[in-house]
Amino acid sequence: MHSYPLIAHPSTPAETAALKIWVNVSHSAAFGRDATVDMTFCVGAPASRFTIPTAEDPSRRDELWKATCFEAFLRPDGLGGYTEWNFAPSGDWASYSFEGPRAGMQPAEVAAPPYIRLEDNLTWWAVGATIAVPADLTFQLGLTAVLEERDGSKSYWALDHGNDAPDFHDPSCFLARLPG
Repeated sequence: MHSYPLIAHPSTPAETAALKIWVNVSHSAAFGRDATVDMTFCVGAPASRFTIPTAEDPSRRDELWKATCFEAFLRPDGLGGYTEWNFAPSGDWASYSFEGPRAGMQPAEVAAPPYIRLEDNLTWWAVGATIAVPADLTFQLGLTAVLEERDGSKSYWALDHGNDAPDFHDPSCFLARLPG
């Protein structure tokens, strides 16, 4: 397992930027054509501080990034295209394929929806997400978070920020690696 700290976008107020946000990632051995990636997005503050979406029937939904949401971007080595995964604490999810940075977006073909779970430990909370990826590919990985606080303010977190405005599709955000 690898642990990756996320950093707040430079426009984030100092009090919020002082939060500790991290992602634990494990990559399993392959079973057939697929391998499993398990990601746990951890927030070092009480969940009650944030707007946590709920859903009676979690399913695939668009525009999850408009509220509290966690994301993973997977770009196979040597390719310009990538896949974006969105995970909401409610269990809702989305996945999109891109030909290049913000180009050619379409819903990704997904054989099985991700397994998403919420854990609230009173002083910190986490959203876990498990997805299947092709076992024979090595990936560059971007890990991100959008956190919406109860007052409506939002903060944007990533492994790195390459632009003046938050842009998780920027290639500078794809700093982690997943072995094939």
